[in-house]
Amino acid sequence: MQRRAVLKLAIGTAANIGAAASEAQATGGERIRIGLTAVILADQVAFLSRWGQYLSAQTNRPVSFIARESYQSILDLMFGGQLEAAWICGYPYVLHRSRLQLLPMPIFQGKPLYQSYLIRPRGATDGITGWADLKGKVLAYSDPLSNSGWLVPQAQLRAAGVAPRDLRRGFFTHGHRNVAEAVAARLAQAGCIDGYVWETMRRQKMAAVDQTEVIWKSPLYAFPPLVTRDGVSEDIVASLRTALAGMTQDKEGRGLLDALNLDGFRHEPPKLFESIALLAAAQDRAG
Repeated sequence: MQRRAVLKLAIGTAANIGAAASEAQATGGERIRIGLTAVILADQVAFLSRWGQYLSAQTNRPVSFIARESYQSILDLMFGGQLEAAWICGYPYVLHRSRLQLLPMPIFQGKPLYQSYLIRPRGATDGITGWADLKGKVLAYSDPLSNSGWLVPQAQLRAAGVAPRDLRRGFFTHGHRNVAEAVAARLAQAGCIDGYVWETMRRQKMAAVDQTEVIWKSPLYAFPPLVTRDGVSEDIVASLRTALAGMTQDKEGRGLLDALNLDGFRHEPPKLFESIALLAAAQDRAG
């Protein structure tokens, strides 16, 4: 509980600092509030401040980041008119795509795609090598609206003949980094994590990655997208699209992308999310 309280404080501080810094830098125009769940960077306060300042300069509007623990909290703010944009996951995007517009997609390792990983504690001796081995085990998920941390695992468990009641326990950590930390601490015997997050944590030499190992990787799925909601002015949407797509064009933008472990942002068609939509439909049928 103490760790969660500290995490909430850090997220709130990061969001507030990003807002104050970016609004001070902006020269005018309607504000842009961008929602996201906890970022994976070790220096998230400093990073959100830098990114907010950069986007403010590029859009000529005050840009602030508002972080919350869960995708549902971000969606509630978005559809309540308290956010103009958000970085969400492919699962909530396909659930609400009639009300959302895609912004340029993040590009990771040259593609707008990523994978779900199944991880376990490094050197574990409890025999978990795949999904069928999870019967009677403790499994950590990230978020009930996560593709890689919930939707993909549910499909894999069904395919392996493992029902939810067959697990000893399953629990949500509300964050992919938290999945890695729960598995590293052996609070869970396995965990479902966004492969981009795990790889970025490894690149940043975070301890939880050194203490875990990947035992399964999914097919490729559409990367978690940035979106805007219906009702946001076209000027704001256009300015965000231009700012994100242009980050590779200057030194500061490339530095921010490097910190995010991304190659850039690129316009991609909504059909990229069809494989996630099929998983969501299968999950609905399974109940």
